[in-house]
Amino acid sequence: MTKSTSLPATLREGYILDFVDGTERKRTAEEYVRQNVERSLVQEYRYPTEDIAVEFSVKMASQRKRADIVVFEEGKTHLQENVLLVCECKSEDVPASDKKEGVDQLKSYMSACLNCRFGLWTNGGDERVCFRKDDDGRIVEYNEIIDIPQKGEDVRDSDVPTRLLLKAATGDNLLLAFKRCHNYIAGNQGIQKQEAFTELLKVIFCKIEDERALDNLRFYITGRERKTTDGQLRCRRRIGKIWDDVKSKYAAIFKPIEEIDLRADVLAYAVAQLQGFSFLDSEVDVKGVAYEEIVGSNLRGDRGEFFTPRNACRMAVELLDPEPGQSVIDPACGTGGFLVIAMNHVLGKIEAVHRKRWRKQETPTHGELEKLFAAKKDYMSRFVSGLDINPVLVRATKMNMVMNNDGSGRLAQADSLRDPVTWSSEARDVASLGSFDFLFTNPPFGANIRIDSPDILLQYDLGVFWDYDETQARWEIRTDASGNREPQGSQPPEILFIERALRFLKPGTGRMAIVVPNGILNNPPLGYVRQWLLENAQILAVVDMQRDLFMPKNDTQTSMVFLRRKTEREVLAPADYPIFMAVTTRIGHDKRGHQIYKRDLDGTDILATRDIRVKAVEGGKVVERVLQETVPIVDDQLRDVPQIYTTWAKEHQQ
Repeated sequence: MTKSTSLPATLREGYILDFVDGTERKRTAEEYVRQNVERSLVQEYRYPTEDIAVEFSVKMASQRKRADIVVFEEGKTHLQENVLLVCECKSEDVPASDKKEGVDQLKSYMSACLNCRFGLWTNGGDERVCFRKDDDGRIVEYNEIIDIPQKGEDVRDSDVPTRLLLKAATGDNLLLAFKRCHNYIAGNQGIQKQEAFTELLKVIFCKIEDERALDNLRFYITGRERKTTDGQLRCRRRIGKIWDDVKSKYAAIFKPIEEIDLRADVLAYAVAQLQGFSFLDSEVDVKGVAYEEIVGSNLRGDRGEFFTPRNACRMAVELLDPEPGQSVIDPACGTGGFLVIAMNHVLGKIEAVHRKRWRKQETPTHGELEKLFAAKKDYMSRFVSGLDINPVLVRATKMNMVMNNDGSGRLAQADSLRDPVTWSSEARDVASLGSFDFLFTNPPFGANIRIDSPDILLQYDLGVFWDYDETQARWEIRTDASGNREPQGSQPPEILFIERALRFLKPGTGRMAIVVPNGILNNPPLGYVRQWLLENAQILAVVDMQRDLFMPKNDTQTSMVFLRRKTEREVLAPADYPIFMAVTTRIGHDKRGHQIYKRDLDGTDILATRDIRVKAVEGGKVVERVLQETVPIVDDQLRDVPQIYTTWAKEHQQ
C-alpha cells in the first residue's frame, strides 16, 4: 500500500496512482480494469500489498515480458520462482479468445513461473476467467475454476464458500459482476434486457436471503458441478429452495407462481459470478452504484426517470439531518437512492446511541446486539416510505432497500399525483397527506411527459390557470362567474409534484428537499408557482447544481430546493426571513460522467491520504488491518454544502 510519507502532493492530469505501489500510471481503459483487480486482491482476497508486484518482469526463454499483476508466496522475495498467482487485465474490447492478449497469454506466464498455481484473466467486461495449474510431473493442465483463492485458501473441486470467506465488494467489482451476469443472461437465455434484469433481480434476492439465513450457505456452485449438466441441476435445486423462501418472505414483491426462468447452465454462471461476495458486508455506496447502474441501463427514461446521483442525495439528507423516530418519504422513489441514504443516515445515529450504552465497545453482548437490531428493524418497518408510478421501479427499490439493511416494508406502487382515495389499500397504508417529517424527491420531469387529466389538475392550486394582477402586483387564481376554477390544458409533473410533496409534510415542522428544473425558479410565466411556494412554505435553502449533474443522461439545469411547510397561521401572516443560497460549479464529474479532481494552479491533481480497513489472514486467523491509500480528491462542492448551511443557519437562528 502506498505511504503518505513518500508520495507527491499532486498528480499529473490524465494519470492515476497505482493502488499497490503508488506509481503514476496513465488513466486508460485497461488501467481502470487493473486497478479494480489490485483493489480486489488486497481488500477482498486479503493478499498484503507487500506480496504483490505490478508489471513484473517474467523471463520467457530468451525474452522478458511484463505480467500485469503477480502475487508471491507469503513473505518470499519477489522472484519468478516464488510467484503464486498471475493476473492479466485487458480493456473491454479484448476477448479472452484473442491469440495475442487472451487467456493464452496468461497461461504462458503461468507456465514460465514454474511454481505458479493460479491465474486470472479479465477484460473488466463480460469475461473473467480463473485457472488452476495442475502439474503431476508429466502433464501440466490449466483447469478452469470458479474463482482464485483468498490468502491461505486452497481450491479443490469441492470448493464450497463459507461465511468467513465471503468478500465485501470494493471499487467497481460488484458493478462489473452485475454487468457480466446481466449480459450473459440476455445473450445466452435469448431474452430482452428488461427480462434479463428481472431474472437477475431474482438471483440477487436469493443471494441476500442465503446470507441472512443461519444455516450453511446454499448459494454456490462448485467447480466440478459447473462442468456437468447434473452438477448444474443440483445447483438449480439448491437455488430453487432459497427462491421458495424468498417468495414466502417477500410476498409483496414476488407472486407465488413466479419462478426463476433461467436454464440451469445460465443460472450456474450467475451464481458463480456472485457467490464469493458478501452483499450484507459491502459498503452502501458500492452496492448502490452497482445496482442503480444496472437498473438504469434497463430504463429508457421516457417517463423522466433519471436517477439522482448519490452525492446529491447525500447532500440533501445531511443538510436536513433526519433523526430516529422521524418519518421519511419519497413519493417518486425511482430505485430508492434518497431512501437508502436517508435510512442509513438514521440507522447510523441509532447505532451510535446504542454503542454508547455498551459496556465494551468492541465486544457487545448478545443482548446488546439484539436491542440494536430491534431498534433498527423498528425504524425501517415504521418510518421509511416510498411510492412510485412504475411497478418495475417499486420492485427495484425494494431490492435496493433489501440490499441495504432490509428496509423494504413500506413501499408501494401508486401515482402520487392522483387523489389518494384512488390508491390501493397498500399504498394508503404506506403514505397519507400531512403525516411526514421529511420528504426527499427528484420527481420525473421532461418535455415529453405532461399531465392533462382535469380530474388530477383540479386537485392542485398549481394545476389551474392563474392571471397576473398588475395593480396588486401578484398572481390570482382564475375563476368563472360561479367561482369555479379552470384547469390548465396540461401541466408538467414537476410543477404538480411541488404542491403534492408539500402536502405530504406535517404543517409547521415537515421539511423537504426537491430537485426542480431551474426554469421553475426563473421563467416569468411561472411566477405564480414561485408565489405559491413563498406563501405556503418557508424556503430554507436553494442549491443551484451544476448542469452536468445528470449527464450523460440529461442536461437539464436543476436546483435542490429545501422547504418547510408553513402552518395555516403562518400562511395568513407572512414574515420576512433570510434564505440560504449556494451555487455549485463542480459536482464531481463532467458531462461524460467521468470523475473530475481538484487541481492546483499548474493543473495537476491534488492528492490526499485516507485510511482503509481491510481483512487479512495472519497466523491462520482473519484480522482487520488499517492501510493508507493515496488518492486524488474528487472535486465535488456538494459535499461541502451541508456543513456550510449548518454554520449559516446557526448564525441566522434558522
